[in-house]
Amino acid sequence: MPSHAKPSLEAGLVALKQGNYQTAIAQLEPIASSHNGTASLQAQVALVMAYARIGEASKAIAISQNLIESNNSQVQEWATRALEHLTKRQKRDRESKNVETGFVAFDNSTPDSTPATPPETPTLEEPKEQVIETKTDDTPPMVPLPKLKATVATPLPAAASVPLSGFMGSVTRTQAKLFGVIYWRQAQRARAWQPLRKPKLIPLRLLTAGTFIALFWVMREMLKLAMGFINQTLVKLPYVEPLQLLYRDPTKLLLIVLVILLGVSPWLLDLLLAKLYGQREFSKDVLNAHSREAVRVLQRCSQQRHWPLPKLRILPMAAPIILTYGSLPRNARIVVSQGLLEQLADDEIAIIYATQLGHIAHWDFAVMSLLLLVTLPIHQLYQQVSNWGDKISGIWRYPMTILASIVYGVWCLLTGTGLWLSRLRLYYSDRVASEITGNPNALIRALLKIAIGIAADIQKEEETSWQLESLNLLTPVSHQQSLSLGTIASNLSFESFLKWDTANPYRRWFTINNSHPLMGDRIERLCEIARHWHLDTELHFASVPSKVQRQSFLLQIAPWLGIPLGVLFAAFVWLTWQLAFALKFLNLKWIYEDWSFITGCLLIGFSIGTLMRINSFFPDIKPATLQTDDYLPNLLADPDALPIDSISVRLVGKLLGRQGTSNSLAQDLILQSSAGLVKLHHISWLGQPVNHQDLIGRQIIVTGWFRRGATPWIDIQTLETQSGKTIHSPHPIWSTFLAVAAQAWGAYIFLTG
Repeated sequence: MPSHAKPSLEAGLVALKQGNYQTAIAQLEPIASSHNGTASLQAQVALVMAYARIGEASKAIAISQNLIESNNSQVQEWATRALEHLTKRQKRDRESKNVETGFVAFDNSTPDSTPATPPETPTLEEPKEQVIETKTDDTPPMVPLPKLKATVATPLPAAASVPLSGFMGSVTRTQAKLFGVIYWRQAQRARAWQPLRKPKLIPLRLLTAGTFIALFWVMREMLKLAMGFINQTLVKLPYVEPLQLLYRDPTKLLLIVLVILLGVSPWLLDLLLAKLYGQREFSKDVLNAHSREAVRVLQRCSQQRHWPLPKLRILPMAAPIILTYGSLPRNARIVVSQGLLEQLADDEIAIIYATQLGHIAHWDFAVMSLLLLVTLPIHQLYQQVSNWGDKISGIWRYPMTILASIVYGVWCLLTGTGLWLSRLRLYYSDRVASEITGNPNALIRALLKIAIGIAADIQKEEETSWQLESLNLLTPVSHQQSLSLGTIASNLSFESFLKWDTANPYRRWFTINNSHPLMGDRIERLCEIARHWHLDTELHFASVPSKVQRQSFLLQIAPWLGIPLGVLFAAFVWLTWQLAFALKFLNLKWIYEDWSFITGCLLIGFSIGTLMRINSFFPDIKPATLQTDDYLPNLLADPDALPIDSISVRLVGKLLGRQGTSNSLAQDLILQSSAGLVKLHHISWLGQPVNHQDLIGRQIIVTGWFRRGATPWIDIQTLETQSGKTIHSPHPIWSTFLAVAAQAWGAYIFLTG
């Protein structure tokens, strides 16, 4: 291979993997026309996939016809199948124009572009080492070219592997990984199975009621705070009297409003989702074209439980999501995205629909519908205020930025009331879906493919879309947990990545602020169901002994451990003062009768714990200990890691995230490196000449501390561009400031009462 051909081929394959199809075509076309043996064949195969992704089926067909005349039998076989897929796609597209389905296909790139077909993941039977097609797809299959690979002078690195799919033919696990293809075992389903033992629904019922109470309480306190603020402002203004209505207790009125909203939530959400995100009705016949089993599952379960068939809806989104809302089983709606229908196989679509039936059966969907109804308008207000802030320049932009941040904080606070229920209910729905279909392995594949599809959508859009963020609480897979999980497959097996989720003894402590349960823990439960029915499992988790030291975990939670220690200290102080008063040694009754000193002790305890952790949490970054992109898969695969381990890293990649006012708090910053996507944590610091939003979309170098938790992330120390611009993120300074402020505030409360 000529020296110039290899970099161009690698660059083209990398661009194809990242979804930059036009760039890939520009790199690959000269090599494809060079008649340079193996390189030319590989370039032509990749071009077929690139043209198929952008909707240029005619060009993909022309190249496939040329490949059929190749001397290589594997290429001929692949090209024949690719031509068959492409021809079917053209035929189906023509037929779809003549059939009124009530849905217009959606593409995230540009409004005028032809909808691209997302890649579907190949399935491989492990014993026969043979790829099995899971469903009829209009995407041409990928050729593994195992023989051709051996003739390449310099093998392509893993980063240049092509994430293409749907191919059939002989391929080994190693070859599949080399070409960026995910190796699916395609573990079988149960043909006959016994019902599982009935789960205890009391925790779910109590948590559902508790979520409603938490939402009511938070909304009431926020409403009372807003009413008090308005009246205090009116009192200070001349010629204006405070509103007596705002002095009344809003408890009863708010409770009545929430109950009414709960009852009418299906119809209000229909209007909101249709107006905001283009939701439309989805006929059963169209669903049947994608998954016959899904329709059978819906009909059978509805008849068994004497429900009407849930109303079907569809969202024109490329990201694969599904959600259910309603107030009663008879008015339930199941909403699916176009991306999910295109990226999952028949049995996988069916079991994902079955999980939604589980939510309906357990009635948790009603409270989640109310939560979505309350939070969607607030999130829309956040979007609107952010858009206004982007249109304003000068000093007036700062008030809009502050307002947008406040609205975003309100949305996070209200959403936070449903985090526990969002996590717990998925375990129950997974169990119901497995029992309905007898196919827990399909659910494992579906969850992983959804994570892959969400990560691919984020990479394509180069930001987390509004839809993914606002609907996240009701989706089966979180967009945050999809970042690394959905992009690591070409460098690391799922079992290795998810080992942390199943083996780390302190893993559940790090899901407190997560909207979804640990994916590894969730899949392990599905594997237990499969083993209960004597099935082979899609993933195999090896049991490994834990090496995590308790001292490390205690240091990790030191700030929060300081709070109960502060309570103990307050109790000791109270007993001391009581004893001194009883012995008439010292009269401090006027102090200890004011229980506010307990708050001061809590703040002091939190401050001491934070100060104890700072040095371990933010150690000095030394060039000799920096880990680079190549070592990132090893960091993700360590089951004994804790965030306190603070691995110093220096990674190169593209900075993704929303631009403008909506990302003023750096809540959507993601690094797209050669090893996958990683969440970034950044603290804005006033006075810096460069803003973090100025670097979004550019190649950067991130230096900071890698932390392995429920969602892997990097605390940024610096962001550097190739031109030398640098942004500092003062995490240690901010932590120190927070600790000192808590200490001072606590001491003030303690001493002044």
